[in-house]
Amino acid sequence: MPIASPEVYAEMLDRAKAGAFAYPAINVTSSQTLNAAIRGFAEAGSDGIVQISTGGAEYASGPTVKDMVTGSVALAAFAHEVAKKYDVNIALHTDHCPKNKLDGFVRPLIAISKERVARGEAPLFQSHMWDGSAVPLGENLEIASELLAEAAAAHIVLEIEVGVVGGEEDGVVGAIDDKLYTTVEDGLAMVEALGLGEKGRYMAALTFGNVHGVYKPGNVKLRPEILKEIQDAVGAKYGKEKPLSLVFHGGSGSLLSEIREALDYGVVKMNIDTDTQYAFTRPVAAHMFTNYDGVLKVDGEVGNKKAYDPRAWGKLAEEGLANRVVEACEHLRSTGTSLAR
Repeated sequence: MPIASPEVYAEMLDRAKAGAFAYPAINVTSSQTLNAAIRGFAEAGSDGIVQISTGGAEYASGPTVKDMVTGSVALAAFAHEVAKKYDVNIALHTDHCPKNKLDGFVRPLIAISKERVARGEAPLFQSHMWDGSAVPLGENLEIASELLAEAAAAHIVLEIEVGVVGGEEDGVVGAIDDKLYTTVEDGLAMVEALGLGEKGRYMAALTFGNVHGVYKPGNVKLRPEILKEIQDAVGAKYGKEKPLSLVFHGGSGSLLSEIREALDYGVVKMNIDTDTQYAFTRPVAAHMFTNYDGVLKVDGEVGNKKAYDPRAWGKLAEEGLANRVVEACEHLRSTGTSLAR
């Protein structure tokens, strides 16, 4: 199927919230990881979200180019072509973008989509994230309001972060302190500034103890009930039930019970990166160790071309990542929910 249209993406998000499930949002850095992610969604019978970070976009453009827009446009173009061969809907998203990278990443990409929409085409990406967690809340929401208007004009959904995700991802570092927990007051301030859809559609990454990176289950104190408190407070003020579409960041290593509880409180998108990075790399490591005398020309021998052919270990890597996406769909209850089924 083609990449999800704005209308299809809106329906995906609405169905997820109504059905208490969420879409895995898989970070990709190359055509291989992108192919693997889409394959995983198709095998699970789930629509899904593929996303690229600032660092991933730089990498995709080439190590001597390092241009975030070039890498993003290239991967999006590739995705628009290969997605046609699958029977699930895929939405394209850009991940964490701090203030100092807005002009070199999100704003140019929105401009590209505005031009496409003006020609009667769909936007290049279906959603973009503004990460204002490192600036004061007032400034965060002021920039979010400006970006929301731009995104709405390009038929794009905006994602914002209110609160701080701990740990580090692509140079964005969040301290592990009280700001890991978004307050009810923060949530109400967000809605006062951005509305509830009348100014443009947005998703909110509210934080409830989330930390990027690798940790064992139980090491980070997640409090999903915070999401319910904020949903209830906003809903009571504006007369709507579960009014917010929420995003779960820093979910690697989370307990399944915590994930499922967050889904019940309105999470429609969960970012998965650390776990899929490992799932992609682990089969490659096994191949290299098992076939060391083939991939290396040991003691002057010629090696084994079939072992060091990038397709040999690349297929294993893609299968590993795809399998992890299937697992993520099961965890997030999105298996078998595709609009196309």
